[in-house]
Amino acid sequence: MEDELLVQARNDMEAVFDVVGEDLETVKTGRARPSFVEQVQIEVYNTSMPLIELATISAPDPHLLVVQPWDESVVEDIARGIAASELHLNPVVDAALIRIQIPPLTEERREDLVKLVGQKLESGRVLLRQARQESKKKIEGMKGQPGVSEDDIHTLLSELEQLTDEFMERVAAMGREKDEELRTI
Repeated sequence: MEDELLVQARNDMEAVFDVVGEDLETVKTGRARPSFVEQVQIEVYNTSMPLIELATISAPDPHLLVVQPWDESVVEDIARGIAASELHLNPVVDAALIRIQIPPLTEERREDLVKLVGQKLESGRVLLRQARQESKKKIEGMKGQPGVSEDDIHTLLSELEQLTDEFMERVAAMGREKDEELRTI
């Protein structure tokens, strides 16, 4: 039972860590990354689909994305969808390919993005603290159960704190990496 609580806490914190990582991936750093446009919704075939389901996306250099649709008949639809997205990109159709030049970030925009990253990291830390709090309640709820001593509860709470500290540091390291990436010109 005790190990199950810590395993569950680790799984919950791992899920939070993954969510924070995915959230940080959406922050534009001035470098071309396929993940930047993968989820752009494109109106094709009388429905809305994410770009990743319609084409291969590659980044041949740090300032260029190349989108190669599997069906050449939707090239114009994809270009229109990318242009209409909130990403403020200007796709250029080149036969069956779409080239997207990623403009360099201004210093002011970099600072705004650094603040945004800070907000996303703080949201991640809040989620980690919530996961810790839920696990802590479960552990403290074991008081008075047969076969569970005060020492067992104290040990579990200590291990939970170590686990929380480990994930807090992992989130902070991810934030430092993203911050460094944003500040690199």
